Amino acid sequence: MTKRFLSLLLCAAALASALPAVAQPKRADLVTRLDTCEAILQDFQSSTKTAIPTDILRRARGIIVVNQFQAGFLLGVKDGYGVVLVRRPNGRWSVPAFLSAGEISLGLQLGGKAINTVMVLMDDNTARLLFNTHMNLGAEAKAVAGIRAAEREAVSKPLPANVNVYVYTNVEGFFAGAAVKTGYFSPNEEANRVLYDTRYRLPEILYSDWIKPPPEVQELMNYVTSIAN
Repeated sequence: MTKRFLSLLLCAAALASALPAVAQPKRADLVTRLDTCEAILQDFQSSTKTAIPTDILRRARGIIVVNQFQAGFLLGVKDGYGVVLVRRPNGRWSVPAFLSAGEISLGLQLGGKAINTVMVLMDDNTARLLFNTHMNLGAEAKAVAGIRAAEREAVSKPLPANVNVYVYTNVEGFFAGAAVKTGYFSPNEEANRVLYDTRYRLPEILYSDWIKPPPEVQELMNYVTSIAN
């Protein structure tokens, strides 16, 4: 799993740096990004040291997996991408949709060239904030560093009430109580158009049945269903 994750991560980073910002994304590159995000989520859940607790995942209304590049000692991330899936009113998980991810800063971090983050959205209103052309989960929702499965029994201090977003990262040194600045997200309509060959926008992609999931997205959808249902 680790080798697959690192291979996909390096491939995605190389592709991202090679393509001009204005270039139309290639479908094969987008599928690689989906595979990378699935690998990130699997990597989180593969160890109790990093795993998101099952009870949080079962209450989740949305999951965002973010792949970011260029971090500093206190983690100043410049650019990257994310995918989001939401739990629909019927309990089923949506197809994944692409987001553009801007600068993210997380407190008490070690440096690194690639930072992988999972954000668990705890209510439908927070998930719908992603429809905005430019939104910040830290400013528009209550985001906190999430307790991991291995910390569940050891952490006696309760998390703040009315939390909208739990934020997890695989960088060592990120603990409950660290400062969280989630940066901004915006729908990547062009990437979604290329992947699904549709003009539907983010609300329709996430909350309607108008798009038949292509085979390339099924593995990620199945994995999210397996850990969050």
